[in-house]
Amino acid sequence: MKKTLLSLLTAGVLLNTAAGIQTAGATELTQKDEIKVAMMPNYPPLEFKDPATGELTGMDYDLGMEIGKRLNRKISWQEIGFEQMVNAVATKRIDMILSGMTDTKARQPIATFVDYYHSGPQFYTTVAHKDINQMLDLCGKKVGTSRRTTFPAEIAAWSQANCEAAGKPAIVVVGAEGTADARTQLRQGRIDGVVQGSETLPYIMNLEKDTYKPLGKAFAYQVTGIGIAKDDTALIEGVKSALTAMIDDGTYLKILTKWGMQDGAITEVTINSGK
Repeated sequence: MKKTLLSLLTAGVLLNTAAGIQTAGATELTQKDEIKVAMMPNYPPLEFKDPATGELTGMDYDLGMEIGKRLNRKISWQEIGFEQMVNAVATKRIDMILSGMTDTKARQPIATFVDYYHSGPQFYTTVAHKDINQMLDLCGKKVGTSRRTTFPAEIAAWSQANCEAAGKPAIVVVGAEGTADARTQLRQGRIDGVVQGSETLPYIMNLEKDTYKPLGKAFAYQVTGIGIAKDDTALIEGVKSALTAMIDDGTYLKILTKWGMQDGAITEVTINSGK
């Protein structure tokens, strides 16, 4: 235990990090030479590849590297399909997921989520759609979103409560391979709007200036978490403590501000707070 506590203190984690960790679990974390982290780099500015270098970058990447630094462990990034990530962490092929994954009740029986950000789905369209200026204008129209996220169900729920309840036609949800695919379909005129996380929309609008316009604000609340195997208590507590220290010393907010993501910052790290 003394060896473990010394290791954690050297890594810069809070003084009391080891207090709540069982000895066996803490020893397990000490013995990890690297932490295997799942990421799918197709969701800027959270995670993507720098077009100039092909190297991984983004908010999640920076947070992950800082967590590894504070735990004194190498972070080994693993590119895994988003739909395979939860199973990969449950079967120990990877140690954790850091890829903009929403913490939901449906996922919590399989993985524990250390929550580090909050956001929500948001509608938008192109500036060329002069007839679409508010969320209700999408009733009866085609809206694209990543089929691997919680967004399709959330769009359907919003449509039922706001379109159908008012006697308007339902939104037609069109599943896409990802947000980039949805935007391509939108620009090609195959769909009328897109839903993606409110945290990423400002980045896209700045990248493709004078192309898109947001419709309202986020219409649901979501918590983004780092997924870890439920029995890996040492890593769960280590990551939570590292993030807490990063919040306390300002590193967390500095990283978020670098990527224009500060509006979704948290002030306290929670476990499985998603609904």
